[in-house]
Amino acid sequence: MLTPSPARVFHGSQRKGAGREYRGGAGGFWSGMVPVFRTAAAVSLACLVLAASVPVRGDSSRKRPDEATIRAFLSRHWRRPIPPQGNPPATFSPLEASLSPESCGVCHPTQLADWMTSFHADSMGPGVTGQLVEMQGSDPGSARACLTCHAPLAEQDPQNAAIFDGRLQRQGVACAACHVRAHERFGPPRRPGDAGSGQPRDRLPHRGATRTPAFTVSAFCASCHQFEPDGFALEGKLLENTYAEWQASPAARRGQQCQDCHMPDRRHLWRGIHDPEMVRSGVVIAVGADRPTYRRGDVLTARISLTSAAVGHHFPTYVTPQVVVRASLVDGTGAETPGSVQESVIAREVALDLSRELFDTRIPAGGRFSTTYRRRLGAGGLRLRVVVTVHPDHFYTRFFESLLATGAGRGERDIREALERTRRSVFELYRREIPLT
Repeated sequence: MLTPSPARVFHGSQRKGAGREYRGGAGGFWSGMVPVFRTAAAVSLACLVLAASVPVRGDSSRKRPDEATIRAFLSRHWRRPIPPQGNPPATFSPLEASLSPESCGVCHPTQLADWMTSFHADSMGPGVTGQLVEMQGSDPGSARACLTCHAPLAEQDPQNAAIFDGRLQRQGVACAACHVRAHERFGPPRRPGDAGSGQPRDRLPHRGATRTPAFTVSAFCASCHQFEPDGFALEGKLLENTYAEWQASPAARRGQQCQDCHMPDRRHLWRGIHDPEMVRSGVVIAVGADRPTYRRGDVLTARISLTSAAVGHHFPTYVTPQVVVRASLVDGTGAETPGSVQESVIAREVALDLSRELFDTRIPAGGRFSTTYRRRLGAGGLRLRVVVTVHPDHFYTRFFESLLATGAGRGERDIREALERTRRSVFELYRREIPLT
């Protein structure tokens, strides 16, 4: 989130336990159960980019990585801010020395194509840039804090004037943010059956890659998706708590990681709450009436439930989305009858200035939301209609409207674009009509 003042808090829509503590640098951690990432409260509501409705997949029988090795790696890898890459090795070609995603895509076209469709590629979208344009002058410390997740490379920070790359900054969470440190490439272990080229590393492009299982575990993602225990909280609950929610989930107990759902088959997609099919694959919605038929004057009693059957964290995980369950009686023309509408909201609703939590009706992983709909049927030929609508950017819509009303300064154009994106992100998840009489 952006927090130079209560009025400028969130980034907005972009494109489409027990255990040992470890504190490494400004944000390194892996303990299996205790999230202690040093992510400032000023850093990242729009990092929800990944956080969403997540169907649980993956191989729960795979060998558990060595925790000590992963802790040590992450303590080095996620120092914040990420240090400058420095001078490339003298043997590197300009392509090998480049931090541009397009350069990576020369040899990794599939990964580049996937990344270009993702929220990582648009983490510096108009909702962020529209606020940063003012903040970088009035509150550069907060602006830098925002960049630690949205554009985390030192080369993406305008305060590092000698190495700043404006185009790279606009590319958000670029490939190098996860995969390059001091010009050394890092990545996950090879796939089973992939023996590699057999060539010495010094003969490979960019000297090959250092491979580590840290890239395959949820803790790798937590640096931008989990506040540490003493981070910003409302009602005793951290504002950013996705990793801890996963730790408490059935998915974690089965050994299923964030990557299993957000990066299936290692694809760089990171689909979440904005993707209708992703959400549909994670929840089960059921509607049932108490009898098969009714007559005029009877009382209809229907049960509506939404089960988080395959989501690896709370549904939804953050304070930005809202899921609305709407039930009503409709006549033969499809019009809702007066007084028949009943709505329930599944969300963590907070005040725009983050001063308080208004309510929290989210569904824990594996849990269920249910409500009873009861109405007397005042006419014949009625149907029960149940519609579930997802508003992925509900908070952002409200926030940007408020920001524009009070004055967005030089960022007004970007904020208006971000607002329109949030309005377009709404989608219908489920619709069913049941004949009653």
